[in-house]
Amino acid sequence: MSMRADGHWSEGVRECESLGHPYVIVTMLGVRGSTPRDAGTKMVVSTHEFCGTIGGGELEFRALHRARNLLGDGIAGQWVENFPLGEKLGQCCGGSTSLLFEHFVPAFQPLYLFGAGHVGRALAPVLAPLPLKMRWVDARTHEFPDTLPTGVEALHPEEPVDVVKTAPPGSYFLIMTHQHPLDYALMEAALQREDAAYIGVIGSDSKWRRFKLRLEHRGFPSDVISTIHCPIGLSKVPGKRPAEIAVSVAAEVIAHYHARQAEVTGNPGPGWKQLQAQLKASQSSLATSDVIAGTAPDPDSSPRGELSPRPADTHSTKVK
Repeated sequence: MSMRADGHWSEGVRECESLGHPYVIVTMLGVRGSTPRDAGTKMVVSTHEFCGTIGGGELEFRALHRARNLLGDGIAGQWVENFPLGEKLGQCCGGSTSLLFEHFVPAFQPLYLFGAGHVGRALAPVLAPLPLKMRWVDARTHEFPDTLPTGVEALHPEEPVDVVKTAPPGSYFLIMTHQHPLDYALMEAALQREDAAYIGVIGSDSKWRRFKLRLEHRGFPSDVISTIHCPIGLSKVPGKRPAEIAVSVAAEVIAHYHARQAEVTGNPGPGWKQLQAQLKASQSSLATSDVIAGTAPDPDSSPRGELSPRPADTHSTKVK
């Protein structure tokens, strides 16, 4: 990614949306007294980068920490947190600010289809109309149809494994190249990420037994290996024709992402009473420690991120 701290926050939103990356918009919702930036100032935070600034210093440091833990928790929604900018926060402004954290998950599931052979060519147009951000990967440019399905991006890397390594978290990987060694290399790279939503490999039962044995020798635990879908596709949809395999694979992908969506929790947004209460709290004494409504996911309980934990003198509200 190319987001810059000195860039405009809207640039970060556009980039995250185009790449299918989750992101958090941090907004200075209200200010009291002396603060590093004005109300309405925004920054956008992704897993590893951010765009824009809310003034730097410890406030921004803590905001990045909170945003990245929200990203790690995977819960879409909005939260408000009040920060007194006093001695305990290490800033001498002396005022206070309320920050609104809005976590957005990708509208389209990122999916990578490796292989433009006969099955790949049958599968791509079936997947294209689905809510997927689809990239079709094969170094053999001549294997692609003259016209790609709408919304599908073709990639022709010299090293397809590099595409796996740079894919967004939670990506789907459908592996069906013309070379078994390449299939294995892509599968292992996807497994090593530890954040793939789905890994599917085309092949026979005997091919999977060889791949599985090799993974075991490489030290992958059995419960990790069992997450791979090989042979790819639903067993209840038989057939060896490319169109039949395409339908089987598409059905499995659809069932999988709908099951994942059902597991994603979020909140419906702010109610007027809750918003009034939080705005009132942000104008109260700097020493207040009341929590207006439930708390945001506790960053201290998350293993992700390397920033220091939230101090005791800040307090947060999950906006419902």
